[in-house]
Amino acid sequence: MDEHVLRGMARWPDVPAVFGWLGLDRRGNWLLQGEPIANPTVTAYIGRNYERDGAGRWFFQNGPQRVYVDLEYTPFVYRALNAGGEPLRIETHTGTHAAALCGAWIDERGALLVETEHGVGVVHDRDLEATLPALVDADGNALGEDALENAMTLMQEGHAAPAWIRLGASNVRVEPMRSTEVPKRFGYVAHPAELPDEKAVAAAR
Repeated sequence: MDEHVLRGMARWPDVPAVFGWLGLDRRGNWLLQGEPIANPTVTAYIGRNYERDGAGRWFFQNGPQRVYVDLEYTPFVYRALNAGGEPLRIETHTGTHAAALCGAWIDERGALLVETEHGVGVVHDRDLEATLPALVDADGNALGEDALENAMTLMQEGHAAPAWIRLGASNVRVEPMRSTEVPKRFGYVAHPAELPDEKAVAAAR
């Protein structure tokens, strides 16, 4: 987090949190009451101070105040940095490079989700074309067009398929997953709300 944010938290530790104002869509756009935030300085500031609490709720620490984030899908959106034919390189929507994969999944809509050292996120839909060439078979060979299409269809229908994805030195199998299962599987809250004990504290102020 930014140094002045940490100082603000220490100086004013009891500022009430805010819910329902800030969101993150599945393309990595920050939304203020549903409208995209276009200012790059503001979005970079949010990204640098984006964290999760012990209850699995993601928030932006705005000085001494926590602004909880409604997630359209996942806490991170991954962007592909590689051009066609190059090895896969990805970063989070906050601009942090990802070095290794822990897992990968295809949901029923054909969206690709990956878990890196930073956490789980959906790959931006416009980057699938750059990402899918990294899918390989059990021997590490690139999947042909027909094999790739078949694997994607199987996983969208909830069936296993012989497909793996490579990122750097990591190579993980791509599994099927329903989108409704993702928050529970990865322990995050898509739509944060005030907890009962927090309401009690607020009422006592």
